[in-house]
Amino acid sequence: MIKRAAAILVSTLAILAVTPTVLAQTPPGDPPFRLPFAENPGPSTWYIVQHYGSTRTAYVRRTVWYGSGQGLHFGVDFSARCGTEVVAIGDGSILKVDAPEHGAGPHNLLILHDNGFVSLYGHLRDRPRFAPFTRVEQGQVIGVTGDPDLTCSSRPHLHLEIRDRSLFYAYNPVDFIDADWDSLALFGPSSGFQRDLSDPGRWQTLHDQPAVQFGAPLLNDFRTPWPPDRSGW
Repeated sequence: MIKRAAAILVSTLAILAVTPTVLAQTPPGDPPFRLPFAENPGPSTWYIVQHYGSTRTAYVRRTVWYGSGQGLHFGVDFSARCGTEVVAIGDGSILKVDAPEHGAGPHNLLILHDNGFVSLYGHLRDRPRFAPFTRVEQGQVIGVTGDPDLTCSSRPHLHLEIRDRSLFYAYNPVDFIDADWDSLALFGPSSGFQRDLSDPGRWQTLHDQPAVQFGAPLLNDFRTPWPPDRSGW
């Protein structure tokens, strides 16, 4: 009996060790983070080109670019000239540098924050000069923006994600970053959100987008999409 109980305990601990710890989808209290730029938004500095969630752009490429993220755009894209300084959105420690398994090349950086959430900064121009476990402070410059096409002329931008500690889940940065998101959404070429005519009010604002579980089935494989799906993907 004792041996059997011990075996059950060991098995339970093993499961807990490999099961991701899923944090709440939104942090308690006020948003803990800041925007990733020191400069104010504007046409000559930075602006949003794609929001988090069920965007029309993500829908068109849901099985090609975004299939691993349930078909959604699992971050926010900020258009900015190559070389624009990127700052840490909160205090924390460097978790990973240049982690290709998370995409967003040519270079990326992940910070584990003191509240247990992780921020990912993608499409950086240069490899960040940090070693894992290095402490960084909110507002500290951690890199500069680049271009996923390596041209600095086609689509230079910063891709920013908020994930849980396990990195298996991504959350809407709108809930985590202290900013006037509705005003930020008024400027820039954002494509808006894809509509499912069977539930036309779902996922249509900046604030009601779902969390992403990486590797799980598509959330936006709509039977009655609007605009219609003519992508051919």
